[in-house]
Amino acid sequence: MNDKDEYIKAAQQILASLGLPRKQQNKRSALCLLALLNLTPGKAWADAENPPMGITPIMNWMHDHYDKAYAPNSRETVRRNTIHQFRDAGLALHNPGELSRPVNSQDSVYQIEPAALALLRTFGTPAWHDNLSAYLAERETLIAQYAKEREQHRIPVQVAPGQEITLSPGEHSELIRAIIEEFASRFAPGSVLVYAGDTGEKWGYFDAPLLAGLGVDVDSHGKMPDVVLHYTAKNWLLLVESVTSHGPVDGKRHAELEKLFAGSTAGLVYVTAFPNRTIMGRYLGEIAWETEVWVADSPSHLIHFNGERFLGPYPSEK
Repeated sequence: MNDKDEYIKAAQQILASLGLPRKQQNKRSALCLLALLNLTPGKAWADAENPPMGITPIMNWMHDHYDKAYAPNSRETVRRNTIHQFRDAGLALHNPGELSRPVNSQDSVYQIEPAALALLRTFGTPAWHDNLSAYLAERETLIAQYAKEREQHRIPVQVAPGQEITLSPGEHSELIRAIIEEFASRFAPGSVLVYAGDTGEKWGYFDAPLLAGLGVDVDSHGKMPDVVLHYTAKNWLLLVESVTSHGPVDGKRHAELEKLFAGSTAGLVYVTAFPNRTIMGRYLGEIAWETEVWVADSPSHLIHFNGERFLGPYPSEK
């Protein structure tokens, strides 16, 4: 992979982390983000800028610096399927300082919003994760804006002190909240949330660069466990399945997750979460050995399914 591909990949990870929909996580959108940051190959993220740019200059910039040529008649595709979503998400401003300019003016320009610029300048640094959490805590993602009528019923989940995300209403999200707020605090204190699934969205929260930094690149939402936590003190990735979504970590699911996270530089721990012991009883015959079980209505207890250690990763047999 060359330097240009690395920048495009990083930009796609950022767009995923900012909550842009799947259609706005493609290479076109990544290149638009790089253009609006004037992030040419070899330039540090800390030196990103936010020059005002029109659609045609953005397309010319992509051609000049990343060898990507778009036909002139692609202007509306770039505008309607990437830049408008950047604007709606608060990532980019439309005609900053020129609010009287007509929306359809040929002189329209877009500029990365200052708070977003400050965040993106920390990409790749130790401050990225905390800054990302703080940024998202203050802004609705574009996905949430598209579903405002459901917002009042969404479930708040605390991902860090004073910082929350919201998930779609329902039993599944209640268990996700319990996993993050109750299980993690007891059995993985100080852990960092990497991923939290949401039944109503592509994801509720996803720090794609953090996961990539641990050796795992994931581009298929459907294969992810419901919650991924990085227990930094032990360098473990806790892969937690909520039984309310697709069932427990059985032998088949264990093998799928092992394959999906095969590149992880952190040890892997497999956990199934249940809302109560009554529901757990229905699945006892399916739960894979050498995994953990946690029950939300008895949060201070953990059930270990055999093996030589209580809580911890097992070496791969491959």
